[in-house]
Amino acid sequence: MTVVVFAAYVIGSIPFALLLARHWGATDLRQVGSGNLGAANVMRASGVTAGVLVAILDITKGACSVMLAERLSGNAAAPAAAGLAAIVGHIYPVWLRFRGGKGVATACGVFSVLTPLAIPPALAIFLVTVALTKYISLGSLLATIALPPLAYAMGSPAPAVITASAAAVIIIFRHRSNLARLRTGTERRLGVRV
Repeated sequence: MTVVVFAAYVIGSIPFALLLARHWGATDLRQVGSGNLGAANVMRASGVTAGVLVAILDITKGACSVMLAERLSGNAAAPAAAGLAAIVGHIYPVWLRFRGGKGVATACGVFSVLTPLAIPPALAIFLVTVALTKYISLGSLLATIALPPLAYAMGSPAPAVITASAAAVIIIFRHRSNLARLRTGTERRLGVRV
């Protein structure tokens, strides 16, 4: 299981946001906008197409990490452990001095495989919140908080529910600067370019 978890971390740590933003003209995404290596900051820095592509790639790497564990390990907890490793890899990539993204899109990919029934209502919470407030960070946080109880209510396996809870703690911690900006009214809204 250790090899599978390590492989998931490596997959999760691929910095698609940094690579694609550079391709679309942003020299270093860490020096642009929020400095975050995620789809929302890519969208602000390099446009909608680049941002959507980064989101798709980050979701895909989360899903692939779990599917890899399902195929290569007979341990029932391996897919959940691999999913968490992919999220941690995205947030804390060793190649970028542990300064990555905030893990939301990667977590979406992970839990679309681990807890597929919980993803649609969590996604609905995200979309409705963003539509009403134009704050991607707020939508991400509310969906992240809702996912563990949704996974439990949908009858997901215990390792998946525990992983959803652990991921929520990490993702909320990584959003602490967003929370501060939301409190002061300085958080960037969707559609504002840098």
